[in-house]
Amino acid sequence: MRYAVIGTGSRSAMYYEALVENEKIAAENELVALLDLNQTRMDYVNEKLGLELPTYKPHQFEKMLAEENIEGIVVTTKDSHHHEYIIKGLKNDLKVITEKPMTTNEVKNQEIIDTMEETGNDLTVTFNYRYSPYRSKVKEMLQEGVIGEVTMVEFHWYLDTTHGADYYRRWHGEKRNSGSLWVHKATHHFDLVNWWLDSAPEEVFAFGEKRFYKPETFQYRMRCKDCDVKEQCNFELDMSSSDKLSALYLDAEAEDGYFRDRCVFSPEINIWDTRALTVRYQNRALLSYSLNNYAPYEGYKVAFIGTEGRIEQDVVEASYISGHDGELERQTPDNNIRLEVFPLFEESYTIDVEVEEGGHGGGDKRLLEDIFLENPEADPLGRQAGGYDGAMSILTGIAARRSIEKDQPIKIDNLVEFPSRLTK
Repeated sequence: MRYAVIGTGSRSAMYYEALVENEKIAAENELVALLDLNQTRMDYVNEKLGLELPTYKPHQFEKMLAEENIEGIVVTTKDSHHHEYIIKGLKNDLKVITEKPMTTNEVKNQEIIDTMEETGNDLTVTFNYRYSPYRSKVKEMLQEGVIGEVTMVEFHWYLDTTHGADYYRRWHGEKRNSGSLWVHKATHHFDLVNWWLDSAPEEVFAFGEKRFYKPETFQYRMRCKDCDVKEQCNFELDMSSSDKLSALYLDAEAEDGYFRDRCVFSPEINIWDTRALTVRYQNRALLSYSLNNYAPYEGYKVAFIGTEGRIEQDVVEASYISGHDGELERQTPDNNIRLEVFPLFEESYTIDVEVEEGGHGGGDKRLLEDIFLENPEADPLGRQAGGYDGAMSILTGIAARRSIEKDQPIKIDNLVEFPSRLTK
């Protein structure tokens, strides 16, 4: 299958590297074109891969399809533009693979749903968290009924001051681009709950505030590169010290004016950093969820309460340690996952889980082979996600955003309308 990658920022690397460098995937597929509004970034990808792939600008999408005989597209643009290429791809009967989130608001979501109904085509949304072995183990245990019927989920996610802060430097810091982190980041987490429970959200009530990344926290400047107080700031990003960031962003900013090192305390940032919500699901299970962006370590705690007991999983994905010369370094600690079962009226016991090297807890490699290979391994856990899954994952976050704005619960059915073919 002949693929084009749409959008060549840092997130695209996972896909173009797989299409070119993964022997199993490259044996069945070919990367034949790149499309981006920024020529410098496309040139960087070609140089990195040692190729001379033809490059196209957004207005040349149809021209690219015709000239390169495109059969599939991988969409890794800014979130707010995902729907444009998803819809074009579906209407041209292409295989459409998109990064999460599928899109950013209910109107664009409806457009995708309507196009799926009109064309009869589906797409793939790349939820790599489903594929990490320790999260897959939770799904397996719930399917087996280890704790009976699940009635409640407690889910709390922590983003540290490396990863969590980085969203505020980039385009993600504006709702119009990312839908806020309720959509861009939490879509991962809401999809996990939908998948774990084999259900979908019905009603959402949320709170959100900006408590940390605000101008009052530190002396706001436009960007790190030109900042006169950066030596006192714990959040400086020096792009010139990274060959990748320099090539992808610093050298490319003259073309589109995009600054990758915006001050995290900018008053222009209009997304929240402190959030909590409650969700009721179609199967009547309840979710209590929170997302924090200034934690001292990165990871999550999730607990499932069922009619026959409780399952808990704690994961520390990264933390800070003291480094040389007093600097702070980020590391992933050993033995960082706990999975424990608490049956009613019996002793608790722990479950050994598989932890692999690679992105997203070993999930990336499994995901890539599942979506690109013609005959992937059988998957009784149903990890590959389609357009319905993509829609339901973002609708929790969209509803949370609307709930905060309106100060009231939001019913999912009031946001979008699904044809019967696309419901479970």
